[in-house]
Amino acid sequence: MVLDFQPVENAFNEAVAQGVFPGAVVLVCKDEQVVFEKTFGYRSLLPQKSPMESDTTFDLASLTKPMATTVAIMLLVREAKLRIDDKVTRILPTFGVFGKSLTTFRQLLNHSSGLAAWKPYHEEILKMEKAGRINFFVSRAAKIYVLEQIHRDKPLSAPGAQALYSDLGFMVLAEAVETITSNGLDRFCQERIFKPLGLRSTGFVDLTELRKRRLQPVEAMIAPTENCPWREKILCGEVHDDNAYAMGGVCGHAGLFSSVRDVHTFLLRMNRCLQGKDDFLPQSVVQEFLTRDASVPNSTYALGWDTPSPTSSSSGTLFSPRSVGHLGFTGCSMWWDLEKNCHVILLTNRVHPSRKNEKIRDFRPQIHELIMKALFP
Repeated sequence: MVLDFQPVENAFNEAVAQGVFPGAVVLVCKDEQVVFEKTFGYRSLLPQKSPMESDTTFDLASLTKPMATTVAIMLLVREAKLRIDDKVTRILPTFGVFGKSLTTFRQLLNHSSGLAAWKPYHEEILKMEKAGRINFFVSRAAKIYVLEQIHRDKPLSAPGAQALYSDLGFMVLAEAVETITSNGLDRFCQERIFKPLGLRSTGFVDLTELRKRRLQPVEAMIAPTENCPWREKILCGEVHDDNAYAMGGVCGHAGLFSSVRDVHTFLLRMNRCLQGKDDFLPQSVVQEFLTRDASVPNSTYALGWDTPSPTSSSSGTLFSPRSVGHLGFTGCSMWWDLEKNCHVILLTNRVHPSRKNEKIRDFRPQIHELIMKALFP
């Protein structure tokens, strides 16, 4: 059967024309076969227009959570270095103050730890640097400072009581990975995840190393993000997320860069693990992490992943309930239907040149509807 993706192409061309994003790369896979892959629009608008390329590397923002931090935790679970129902204080003793002593790794993974969604740590760090702490901004010391603040923080609700999406929880998960492995999250992921999976254009950009060695990212291959008002430049090859930037670029909640083909390869390998055909991760571990956690009232979260919400899901209405996915603030997303054995990867830099552009909110469910209608006519 020849699948008709013309309505999908038309929608993407219209989205570029309407300024939903400068450009996009989309890949659709069914039964492990790529059935649609195309680029649209521009990689950059400023300082000059350049066309989108299929191998463009994007700032994945929160796709870092499932692709890096969550898989790192899964590997540690496989090696019995951590159990997801362990208390966080077993690894990070100072975390347990102000009612957090019973918080588990499961609750960090399913966003029910009670930790706040976000806090403007970058503003505090910037103030301290301006007050005389030279080179505190974008440093290992800034990262330690933020983690100490999270440890001392009072949760907004009791552990496990409700779902509240939290960047802070994934910062703590990355800290646990680094503590257990005595390795940076970026190096651990490179050696144990990205290299074994053959993800050649996937990795973190350690801004502290760039600064130390006076290096510059290869901007010609990377989709720029915001013309940032407080950093006073167009960001390209430097993480867009404010807190991740202040902490040096390597974080559990954001900081990963990748291409559409690498995200596709990642999902293929996860799918094969889920089917018991790949020993990168045990089938039982993958099944547990990809299952919505019913212990949290009204939650749509699995462990490190989201699932389609009953109403207003960015996946639209045609993905089955046995689907998982994630969004990134910069304009990236992936949705994977475990029942229908298909996935859709959408990479854009909708925050270029401004994060105030939120037109993608309406576009995402619409484009997923069109794609699923083309896949399953």
